[in-house]
Amino acid sequence: MKKNVAVIGYGGQGAWHCTQILKSDVVNLVGTYDIREIRRNAAKDNGIFVYDSNEALLADENVEIVVIAIPNDDHLEWVVKALEAGKNVICEKPVEMSVTALDKMIAAGEKSGKLFSVHQNRRWDVDFLAMKQIAKSGEIGEIINIESRVHGSRGIPSDWRCEKAHGGGMILDWGVHLIDQLLQIFSDEKIDTVYCENTYITNKEVDDGFKLTMRFESGKRGYVEVGTYNFIALPRFYMQCESGTALITDWREKAQVAKMTAWNEKDVLPVQTAAGITKTMAPRDELTLDCYEIERPQSDVHDYYRNFVAAIEGKEESLIKLSEVRRVMKVMEAAFLSDETGAPVKFDEAR
Repeated sequence: MKKNVAVIGYGGQGAWHCTQILKSDVVNLVGTYDIREIRRNAAKDNGIFVYDSNEALLADENVEIVVIAIPNDDHLEWVVKALEAGKNVICEKPVEMSVTALDKMIAAGEKSGKLFSVHQNRRWDVDFLAMKQIAKSGEIGEIINIESRVHGSRGIPSDWRCEKAHGGGMILDWGVHLIDQLLQIFSDEKIDTVYCENTYITNKEVDDGFKLTMRFESGKRGYVEVGTYNFIALPRFYMQCESGTALITDWREKAQVAKMTAWNEKDVLPVQTAAGITKTMAPRDELTLDCYEIERPQSDVHDYYRNFVAAIEGKEESLIKLSEVRRVMKVMEAAFLSDETGAPVKFDEAR
């Protein structure tokens, strides 16, 4: 039997959840509420029941799951209230703006005995899944460095995402996804330091981009870059490994892999560059390099809901672990501190 869901917030992401739930094989949409009349009317126009208030939504005994899809600074209040009302809760990302706030949510979830989860939906992105597949397979050896980028050219949307009080800015918007993805690949690594530089090109109140480096105790490196003023985008993923390189130019493209089959060629012929010749940068040939593409993995973002329902019923372990969500939040806090101080921040895995 499907579980009944109500959604707090009918903005862009709340409406997306409602659309997904209406097509679901495991959950049923009961209704929604938004503090803005224009959004309540939009929900009604789409045939969705609209509650009189968030309190009325939480008081509905038919509701088993509540999705929180409102500005970041309101997450803590309504996650706790929903848990205290006896609902299982899915919160949109970023779950909050500090580890302290997240810890209060986790405590409320443990006290209520209900399931609390964060919608890290970009774990189902096929570009990420392809890079994770290559990394975990070991087919091109141990990872040395992974670079993950998202570039756009339109600045930050002119809504609450431009406002610091509401948790705007790209670290909390896109960074939460890209950091989470890299930490899924570097799942067994301990972070040593975090260094971050933010940009404020189109917006002076919150970061409209950033460049973040996570250095791990093993010497490996994870690099995340988000930009909103890039009219030529750099590759989505670039991964260096001990025996090769993997590249995804764009999230719509397949992963390209270059696997080294032999280190040295007998005779490397110098190549002519603009100002001279070079052996160091001479291209390799098919005798020492195997080049191929990886098919885009199959992915269904609704598997998140299927897993959430199965976890409520005790049939599966939750795919989104709160310890992982907390670690990402700690990295984002360290990123803000690093940008403020202009220095790397020592990361405390135990805190």
